[in-house]
Amino acid sequence: MTKAPFSALLLILLVSCSDSKKLDFDSREETHEKHLVSDVSLYDANGNIQAVVEIPAGSREKWEVNKTTGIIERDSMNGEPRIIDYLGYPVNYGFIPQTVLAKEFGGDGDPLDAIILGETRSRGEIVSCKILGILQLKDGGEQDDKLILVNAVGAMSTLNSLDELEQNYPKALSIIEEWFVNYKGPDVINSDGYAGKNHADSIFKIAQNQFVN
Repeated sequence: MTKAPFSALLLILLVSCSDSKKLDFDSREETHEKHLVSDVSLYDANGNIQAVVEIPAGSREKWEVNKTTGIIERDSMNGEPRIIDYLGYPVNYGFIPQTVLAKEFGGDGDPLDAIILGETRSRGEIVSCKILGILQLKDGGEQDDKLILVNAVGAMSTLNSLDELEQNYPKALSIIEEWFVNYKGPDVINSDGYAGKNHADSIFKIAQNQFVN
């Protein structure tokens, strides 16, 4: 099989996909917009899963949602805004609203982490997606799994599994895994590889039920 250049593979991850809704998260306290964790619907009108973007592809700034306020806030380290000391995120990164996953199920008590394949999105956008699989990571020895999602409409929307992703976009999964294993430096994050859609769906259902209960 012919290997595509690394730069081309990164561009593949940023292909055109579906329209989505953008929230002005900086002014939400004044305008009483939706709480991004509890008020955003888990599914769109067509039954697709919705994900919220915290960090757009290409960014090195670390942002995350505040579970209490529902606002996406700049993360800090030692009192300073946190910058990833590595290449920018190769994918959009965010979470799935109305989910929570406890540590015993591979989470950290927060909403499910989501890797969102497609073109670069803006922080705060809500994107309609479908699940392809899950990346199984350990961060500092604790399970820290990431769902692999693809936009429900667009150039990659025909994909339904990690196998199809690998067949159509060779080495894309390797790029994603290598980035997440290395962005915090050596020997911090380890990977147990990918699991397919069935396992990812089961984790999603557990997280959905834990949020409700």
